Amino acid sequence: MRFVANTTLMVQGTTSDAGKSVLVAGLCRVLVRRGLAVAPFKPQNMALNSAVTSDGGEIGRAQAVQAQACYLEPHSDMNPVLLKPNSDIGAQVIIHGRALTDMDAVDFHDYKKTAMTAVLQSHSRLQQQYQAVVVEGAGSPAEINLRTNDIANMGFAEQVDCPVVIIADIDRGGVFAHLVGTLALLSDSEQSRVIGFVINRFRGDIALLQSGLDWLEQRTGKPVLGVLPYLQGFHLEAEDAIDSSQEVDHSAQSDIALLKVIVPVLPRISNHTDFDPLRLHPQVDLQFIGPDQPIPAADLIILPGSKSVRRDLQWLCDQGWQQAINKHLRYGGKVIGICGGFQMLGESIADPLGVESEAGLSTALALLPFQTVIEAEKQLRRVSGKLSLGGSPVLGYEIHAGSSTGPALSVPLAQLDSGADGAISADNQIIGTYIHGLFDQTEACQSLLVWAGLTAPQAVDHGARKEREINRLADAIEQHLDLEPMFSALMPAAQ
Repeated sequence: MRFVANTTLMVQGTTSDAGKSVLVAGLCRVLVRRGLAVAPFKPQNMALNSAVTSDGGEIGRAQAVQAQACYLEPHSDMNPVLLKPNSDIGAQVIIHGRALTDMDAVDFHDYKKTAMTAVLQSHSRLQQQYQAVVVEGAGSPAEINLRTNDIANMGFAEQVDCPVVIIADIDRGGVFAHLVGTLALLSDSEQSRVIGFVINRFRGDIALLQSGLDWLEQRTGKPVLGVLPYLQGFHLEAEDAIDSSQEVDHSAQSDIALLKVIVPVLPRISNHTDFDPLRLHPQVDLQFIGPDQPIPAADLIILPGSKSVRRDLQWLCDQGWQQAINKHLRYGGKVIGICGGFQMLGESIADPLGVESEAGLSTALALLPFQTVIEAEKQLRRVSGKLSLGGSPVLGYEIHAGSSTGPALSVPLAQLDSGADGAISADNQIIGTYIHGLFDQTEACQSLLVWAGLTAPQAVDHGARKEREINRLADAIEQHLDLEPMFSALMPAAQ
């Protein structure tokens, strides 16, 4: 069979976290296995987890994972509109990988007509380069208040005239109501482009579900394309929210010495995927500590990235973390700051232009002698080099709006191709860095765990694990889904 090139299939969901990102990644790998050149695409994403692209832009991390499923480097065209919330009603608007401005929700709603132009430009470029484009929607297409000027779901699908698959998560409950209700709230033309449903994360005997599937098909006139099982222990990088269900259960490992690590869940925490290699490491017990939770004793405290560093610094102090960190250090504990968390370790953080929040100057934790100034131009770069701790190779990326200066930087954590990065305290208890992905490389992770106090850490290949998970997902899709309707719609046979 020969396929027509430049075609598109879209996956939409009944809710956020229904499985859209995962299904798109799996379908991309399945199509690549069949010899097609495939690219992922998400018209509009709202997330604080982002990645630096091959063209020096910024996109959602979910699309970077989907690019990996296609054996591609991520590109800004794969996610042309990225919204990074910096308050409850506003966000930084990133177009084609570059920060444009901050907008509140009302202003962005009016801006969508302009944003659609950027979306269609990126989609057109991908169509010209790849045989298939697999698209991820955002949230739900049935959000009535967001239907006008929609660029993320059916508004996009109608513009490019592509077929749509709707996925729902049965593990949440109410799956039939979700699917029937979502379809009912679509217009006639939107309903007509839905080619079928996928039910995600089913536990148990499929025979017990069959009567419900039959009813769903009869009620809607749409086929159920398959039921994906709940994959125990499955892990792919989260698009945005922290999923505590993905943490490792250490209850059966009482004989293993664990390094206890805690991370505060800042209100605007960004790129918490930095900690996935630690969460999944068999010798690390990592806990995210939310608001008003007690701060437990630990071997290592890590301050994560933040989209609004001064506000999150104030939250950190209000929650008692400053006293807890000082006590932790007095008892010999270790501290790491990453990106915004690194800036918090210094003496002050100035935002004279009001880039991240209101203009002003904040006194920081004063654990390292340096100062940070938030600047209008965001720094986006991929980096590589070696850690000062044992010379281990490190790969990662930088996404930050601030520049830091001061004597602490004369003892850097890493020597990168782009120059020195970060700092190590004189007493070797504190390190800071702008590098996201700090723990992704096996040797670098081992060196950092040894520094933190873990003896003989196991070598865990995080990159290989991600590949295994993508292939595991693709295997499940090939086994449990009827792919013919999707692939027939995506790649009609040429006459």
